[in-house]
Amino acid sequence: MPRVTKSVTAKAKHKKVLSATKGHYGARSRLFKTAKQSNIKSMQYAFRDRKNRKRAFRSLWIARINAGSRALGVSYSVLINGLSKSNISLDRKYYQISLFTMLQHSKDCQTAVN
Repeated sequence: MPRVTKSVTAKAKHKKVLSATKGHYGARSRLFKTAKQSNIKSMQYAFRDRKNRKRAFRSLWIARINAGSRALGVSYSVLINGLSKSNISLDRKYYQISLFTMLQHSKDCQTAVN
């Protein structure tokens, strides 16, 4: 039985890592050992930042709801408290869109009347 080397498998593995680190600075994109470390770290950053993106968008939606509710004369905390007391579940992403649509519609109506 002929001897089997791992060159094909190793080459494929190296190629996969090096293609994943394209665009990284210096040796991080050229040398396998540093590229592997860079790739692992980039995956950690990607995982962390997927969570942070969700956090940032939720914060943005809350700020928009607050601005819209204040235009109607109610603060965000009072609005959320009232909604929760009346057992209305709230998806902030879609609520901020509907609130701004409603505000735009009321502005259009006021413009049309005046």
